[in-house]
Amino acid sequence: MSSRRLPIYLVLDCSGSMSGDPIQAVNAGVKALVAELMSEPYAIETAYLSVITFGDRAQQVCPLTELMSFHPPTFTAGGARAMGEALKLLANSIDKEVQKASETEKGDWRPLVFLMTDGMPTDSWEKAADELKQKKPANILACIAGSGVDEYMLKRITETVVKLDNLQPDSLKQFFQWVSQSILPRSESLSSEVIT
Repeated sequence: MSSRRLPIYLVLDCSGSMSGDPIQAVNAGVKALVAELMSEPYAIETAYLSVITFGDRAQQVCPLTELMSFHPPTFTAGGARAMGEALKLLANSIDKEVQKASETEKGDWRPLVFLMTDGMPTDSWEKAADELKQKKPANILACIAGSGVDEYMLKRITETVVKLDNLQPDSLKQFFQWVSQSILPRSESLSSEVIT
């Protein structure tokens, strides 16, 4: 029987407002996150990572990949903020990549999604947000970076919203530390469960 995976999706704002120090902090943060997860045997056994970015358009820059084979992409900032497109892409990716339970297989664990943005979407996002919240395909945690985001907008996606005061590297580093601290206890508790 194949082991159950813990799918983790990072959905990251790479719009023009993230240029300079913020996007460099995102690059450093993702590398630090991967390094921290790689130091934990439980995470190595269960964690699979995917990265979706959004600027002028959304793209899955890394499909769901086991932690040992995951290589952090290099992020660049530019363009608008196609968050609605990113939410649709996220829903489609979860549908395609996450193994559902069957009579013979337990399927993957419920995915974790970490969404970070520093501003309001520039495309139609409401329908995609409402569909995600209604379907609940994953545990979604959202992060507001800076003061350019209406918290209500993210509450349409998830009730779990954290705020960073600014886009400085130290604040973004705290976000990625929070992500790893959210993942590690989850992967450890999963590995200690006895599957019969």
